[in-house]
Amino acid sequence: MLLSFDVVPDAVAEHDDWHTHEHLPERLSIPGFLRGTRWVAARRHPRYLVIYEVEQLATLSSDAYLQRLNNPSAWTTRMMSHYRDMTRGFCSVTCSAGLGVGGICLLVRFKPAQGEEPSLRKWLCGDVLPVLPERPGLVSAHLLEGAVTPPMTNEQRIRGPDAAVDWAVVLTGYSRELLTELAQHENLEKHLTERGAIGTLGVLYQLECSLSAREIDA
Repeated sequence: MLLSFDVVPDAVAEHDDWHTHEHLPERLSIPGFLRGTRWVAARRHPRYLVIYEVEQLATLSSDAYLQRLNNPSAWTTRMMSHYRDMTRGFCSVTCSAGLGVGGICLLVRFKPAQGEEPSLRKWLCGDVLPVLPERPGLVSAHLLEGAVTPPMTNEQRIRGPDAAVDWAVVLTGYSRELLTELAQHENLEKHLTERGAIGTLGVLYQLECSLSAREIDA
């Protein structure tokens, strides 16, 4: 599950406290959730990127997950009203390269032009993503594709309708300079556009908090 969003400035400090100490532990206690990671933008918006790794897409439509979403805590209810411009997608991982998660993340969201999906997927998974983690400073590269439409829940009703995720490239590494280079000078967004992507948006993020289900179990 991939989420990107803003929070009203006056609520940022409380949001980070709530998200770290209540929301992530609550989500990672749901069966099938493996890890939740929060990133904050180095610049540009949306300010936040959150990625939840789950065992399977069915986890995100499970009774246990929907029960939480439809019965938010008092703190969650208050925080949901401070969210702005939420984009939320249940995604399949089409291809991945590299191992681990770096502390810097480049997220590029986009939508394939109609009919360009096969060629764009082949180019990304065959030519681009497999070689990126070989570069010093890069750790992992992933292509995510929106796979399931999230149902309306009480949490979403509080914050307002969510926008959908089409496709996203997620790159992580330990070199801010290299990821900035990919975002700006090597212009990954431009290359995606030339290959049939529309509405590209790239944002550089820094790791802020990560929690695994194993830690909750322990």
